[in-house]
Amino acid sequence: MEADAVDAITEQWAAERPELDTLAMAVFGRVYRVARAMGDRMEAEYLRYGIGRGEFDVLGTLRRAGAPYTLSPRELSATLMLTTGGMTGRLDKLERAGLLVRAPDPHDRRGLRVSLTERGIAVVDEALSAGLAVQQSALSVLDRQEAEVLAGLLRRLLAASQ
Repeated sequence: MEADAVDAITEQWAAERPELDTLAMAVFGRVYRVARAMGDRMEAEYLRYGIGRGEFDVLGTLRRAGAPYTLSPRELSATLMLTTGGMTGRLDKLERAGLLVRAPDPHDRRGLRVSLTERGIAVVDEALSAGLAVQQSALSVLDRQEAEVLAGLLRRLLAASQ
């Protein structure tokens, strides 16, 4: 297998600090670089649909909620780990684009409900399929079993990191 930029970095550290075990640096350096590269590719794909990753996350959260594709702004903020201010900006943009609507909560006079429009459902479904195609293309260097093993290993690392 061909050496990469992370190998160069760990080799330099090995030369300067041979007593250090840099395996963790090699793993997480690659995880970070893959995440950044894929994030950029996903952002470019979503822009074809007039949305960014943040807007996709809002639309996707509503779509995953199931029919009638409605949540409160608080539920959205909690799911996406956003401040209410950050959520308001995303909701404003998506509402102006006709992808969602905000309406009074019929069960709480002070509350709002956020719902996908038909256009919002179509956009998020198309963007989801396109984004998955990008991810599947990137994973095509692995066979199915390798991808499943990698997913399991990353699940364990993520659980240990939280």
